[in-house]
Amino acid sequence: MNLNGKIVFITGASSGIGAATAAAFAAEGARLLLAARRAGKLAQVASLALERGAAAVHSIDLDVRDRHAVQDAIDALPPEWAEIDVLVNNAGLSRGLEKLYMGKIEDWEEMIDTNVKGLLYVSRAVAPGMVVRKRGHVVNLGSTAGEMTYPGGAVYCATKAAERAINDGLRQDLLGTPVRVTTIDPGMVETDFSLVRFHGDEERAAKVYKGVTPLKPEDVADAILWAVTRPAHVNVARVMLTPVDQANSLLFNREP
Repeated sequence: MNLNGKIVFITGASSGIGAATAAAFAAEGARLLLAARRAGKLAQVASLALERGAAAVHSIDLDVRDRHAVQDAIDALPPEWAEIDVLVNNAGLSRGLEKLYMGKIEDWEEMIDTNVKGLLYVSRAVAPGMVVRKRGHVVNLGSTAGEMTYPGGAVYCATKAAERAINDGLRQDLLGTPVRVTTIDPGMVETDFSLVRFHGDEERAAKVYKGVTPLKPEDVADAILWAVTRPAHVNVARVMLTPVDQANSLLFNREP
């Protein structure tokens, strides 16, 4: 698939995997529709995308947890941005690593509202147009955490297990249309993920990656780009990628 001039909508585009995905699609000449809560950082990503070759960039200040804001944002798109070709549901986060019976309910709500409900809201707003236009690709960001629960991560893992079920269900429900659906399931990626999980504790976040060579956001963006650019009759249902130092959500090779 040639992405030149195609409209690619990326949520959570202000940093990490979202920003790397924007850069990757920009290099292919795509038109980028970028959404995130942090307008300042999003502006920086948009500027870099234009430098990398994006045909155009349109940014939206959006919190995917707000279903009315999501629908309003899609409904209010200028006509030249309304026909979205690729949706990358990247917005997501983890909060806390406490035992389940000691967990903070506000952390649970933020993860569920973003990772599950936000995914549903955006997909519901965008996918119908793809069906009408008889073209489109929905890419959802999952995780190895969606197939194996680890101590302290029950709720986050549950949200990613839900993502996998939603991804597979959407693909089934779109059977008979040309719209493709893919989940990209990375293992450890060095982003602000751990910093967000630990509410800004830089020392604790750094320990997560100690002795391991993790994936980079660009590695995940490359997998997304690969899945999207397969021939139109090919649907890549799932891509799981981990660093060589990771076997699953529990087993890591850590150098001293």
